[in-house]
Amino acid sequence: MKARLANPRGFCAGVDRAIEIVKRALDRYGAPVYVLHEIVHNKHVLEDLRQRGTIFVKELDEVPGGAVTIFSAHGVSDSVVRAGKARGLRVIDATCPLVTKVHTQAQNYAADEREMILIGHQGHPEVEGTRGRIVGPVHVLSTPEEVRSLEVEDPQRLAYVTQTTLSVDDTRDVIAALLEKYPLIKGPNVKDICYATQNRQNAVKQLVGQIDFLLVVGSANSSNSNRLRELGERSGVPSVLVDHPNQLHSEWFQDCENVGVTAGASAPEALVNLVLERLREFGVQEAIELDGESEEVVFQMPPELLTED
Repeated sequence: MKARLANPRGFCAGVDRAIEIVKRALDRYGAPVYVLHEIVHNKHVLEDLRQRGTIFVKELDEVPGGAVTIFSAHGVSDSVVRAGKARGLRVIDATCPLVTKVHTQAQNYAADEREMILIGHQGHPEVEGTRGRIVGPVHVLSTPEEVRSLEVEDPQRLAYVTQTTLSVDDTRDVIAALLEKYPLIKGPNVKDICYATQNRQNAVKQLVGQIDFLLVVGSANSSNSNRLRELGERSGVPSVLVDHPNQLHSEWFQDCENVGVTAGASAPEALVNLVLERLREFGVQEAIELDGESEEVVFQMPPELLTED
């Protein structure tokens, strides 16, 4: 049996930056450092950071006054920013710059008095953060069916933005339905959608024609990891999302000659390597790295971590 590795896979620049922010904050200020929500959606990354002295909280009022507090890569609402300032927290913003770009786009549309539509998954931290950056009503939807049942105040004054962990492919049908129903709707260029999400899906598309089974390394609450698994399934390849090599079962691979391996944008390469070790126990004799889109994007650290106190 051979393992074929999707390329690119795993950490994107925004995730790399967010994790590095927490580590640098611990080095500079010492433990504990508080993080609002999960810094990224991967429990192995979170456990490593907990062991270093990070405390993850669900609500800002769980943080002691004046403590070093990091906002996760998914972004937060304006009300959370105001609350942090009011409590005198030493805030470091780890919001992915691509998410910040979506916030800015949405705010510009809202300032132009356009009713906003946010293409994304209800309840996702990024969606809640973006919604909380927009003044006025926001419609959150993720399917063409929801578009068809949507009611708005003025069909001629609409705009949309998208959750970054959805790719161009994920949003294409919804955007098409919006344009059909509301021809005057405004929206960002498709190039503004997260490069990493699209690249990882393209890599799986390249992979599925060469494999009998697909393993996606990532946590169950990772949106982009779930999209990779769904993409494999839609391509007719049995696909499973795993968060640990112990979750693998030998019977999955009994009639398998080629197993594909990829990882969501918040899954570390070290975890992929552990999965490969487990696959070798099941008979994988060779791991083949596929060619793919090169990613050289690097995001700058927040100013608080670039200068000396």
